[in-house]
Amino acid sequence: MLRRTLMAAAAIMTLAAAPAMAQIKIATVGPMTGEYASFGQQMKLGAEQAIADINKAGGILGQQLSLEIGDDACDPKQAVSVANQMAAKKVKLVAGHYCSGSSIPASKVYAEEGILQISPASTNPDYTEKGGWNTFRVCGRDDEQGLVAGQYLAKHFKGEKIAILHDNTTYGKGLADETIKALRGAGGKEALYTAYTPKEKDYSALVSRLKQAGITVIYVGGYHTEAGLIIRQAKEQGMKATLVGGDALVTKEFWQIAGKAGEGSLMTFSPDPRLNKAAADAVASFKAKGIDPEGYVLYTYAAVQIWAEAAKKIKSVDPKKVAAALKASGNWPSVLGPMSFTPKGDPKGAGYVLYIWKNGAYAQM
Repeated sequence: MLRRTLMAAAAIMTLAAAPAMAQIKIATVGPMTGEYASFGQQMKLGAEQAIADINKAGGILGQQLSLEIGDDACDPKQAVSVANQMAAKKVKLVAGHYCSGSSIPASKVYAEEGILQISPASTNPDYTEKGGWNTFRVCGRDDEQGLVAGQYLAKHFKGEKIAILHDNTTYGKGLADETIKALRGAGGKEALYTAYTPKEKDYSALVSRLKQAGITVIYVGGYHTEAGLIIRQAKEQGMKATLVGGDALVTKEFWQIAGKAGEGSLMTFSPDPRLNKAAADAVASFKAKGIDPEGYVLYTYAAVQIWAEAAKKIKSVDPKKVAAALKASGNWPSVLGPMSFTPKGDPKGAGYVLYIWKNGAYAQM
C-alpha cells in the first residue's frame, strides 16, 4: 500500500513539473471593427488557417503557434496603442496592419520593440521606403498600382472627362496622386481633382459637382464604402459614369453598398491568388468551411507562411534574424507563389491587373 502511495505521489509530482506545450505568439492586426471590418475579417481568417496548417504539420521548432488579434479600426492612434499591446505580449510577428495609415506609425513601435511586421495589404510606398529593419509586405505598392490605373485611364478613356477623388488618408491620397502621375505621363489629364470626407452617407453635393462638370469617369482613391455610395448616388442622379478604384474595392461589401450601380466598375488588384496552383490546398480548406478566400485572406495566410518558412530554415524565431533571412534568400514558398524581397522589404515582381464587377462578383479582366 505504501509503495502504491509513493508511486502515485511521484506521478503527480512528475505531471506538475512537466511544462505545458510551449507556444510562439504571433498576431494579426487590422480593422476588426468599424466600416472596414470586412478586411479585418479577411485577415483574421487567413491568419487562423495558416496557423492551423502550420501547427498540424508540427509547428515551428517543436512549438505550436498561438494567435493574438488586434483591432486598430484603421485609426493611426489606435494602431500605436495596439502595437504597444502586442509588444507587451511579446509576439514575434505581426501580420498586419491593413491600412497604410496604421501600418506606418505602428511599424515604429515594432522596430523599437524587436517585432517583425509583414503587412498583407498596406500599399503606401512610405511604409517600406521610410521603414526600418522590420517592415515587409507581401502585396504591391501604390506607385505600381497607380501606374497600371493611370495608364489604363489614359488609353481606354481617352478624351473623356476624368475626376480623381481621394479621401485624404495615407492610402487614398497616395494612390490618387500616383494615378494622376501615371495618367499625365501617358498623355492624359484629369478634369477634376478633389477630396471628399470619408464616413459620410450623403455625397449628393459631390455628385452634383461631378455631373455639372460633365464627368464620365470617376476614379476613387479610397475605400469601398465611400466608393460604393458615390457611384450609387451618381447613377441615381442620372450620371452614366464609370467607377474606377484600387484594391480597397476587393470585397463583396462593395456590391452590397453600390448595388446594380456597381455593374461595370473597375479596380486594380494583384492577379487573383485563388487561381494560383500554390494556393490550391489552402483554397480547398477554406471552401470546405464555406469560406471564399477573397481579397486579403490569402495575403495574410502568406505573411504567416513565409515567416514560418524562414524561421524553420534558420532554426530561430528571433525577429531580426528572420528579417535578415527573408532579405538574404529568395523564392520563399507561399500561397501567392515563390516570393523574394528587396532590401527594403517589398516583394520582387509584384504586379497589378484590372478587375471588373459584374452581377455581384468581381473577375480579372
